[in-house]
Amino acid sequence: MIKGLIFDLDGVITDTAEYHYLAWKSLAKKMGIEMDREFNEQLKGISRMESLDLILKHGNKENDYSEEEKIELATQKNEEYKESIKQITPNDLLPGIEQLLKDAKEKGLGMALASASKNGPEIMKRLEIEDLFDGVVDPASLSAGKPDPEIFVKGAEMLGLDVSECVGLEDAEAGVEAINGAGMFSVGVGSKDAMHKADFIVEDTKDLTLDVILERASK
Repeated sequence: MIKGLIFDLDGVITDTAEYHYLAWKSLAKKMGIEMDREFNEQLKGISRMESLDLILKHGNKENDYSEEEKIELATQKNEEYKESIKQITPNDLLPGIEQLLKDAKEKGLGMALASASKNGPEIMKRLEIEDLFDGVVDPASLSAGKPDPEIFVKGAEMLGLDVSECVGLEDAEAGVEAINGAGMFSVGVGSKDAMHKADFIVEDTKDLTLDVILERASK
């Protein structure tokens, strides 16, 4: 019996990927590193510091900065990103998500956010959905990021549920691996190639309907 839904944020509830991309691209340029959208795909679903390490490696500059300097660089990127997400409104909810959240709330399902983004609570506030959720896993409390299952296990604990009673929703391969590793039913949003490890795949959020998710998860 499914009693809870645990959501990733970016690419599932809203899409702030463009804001992340532009902020990383701006920082990379200051460091003399060129990055394009194709490279940016590697940064999805991972932490800020892991993203910075990949960019530095990409530009052959992984040994050019101390740990303190890297923290400062990551902070610079986040400040630019935080400035840009101030434009987010409820209109930025992805298609079908508002209905899914409302249907889940009506059915009495628990809902938690499991995002690597430390800005999750701020984005939820701007989307005006924070009241629909029962909890947000703090990424700073994690000992390992996705694909480690810890974030989804903590999400289930936050809802007072066993992992077998929860469904995880993701759009990143590392996220789907984390859900599967936690022992949850996994819903992947994206292409069949990218999401091939998910238990149930939809190509677009508008295809996410609660009844279908619950039916698939109960089989």
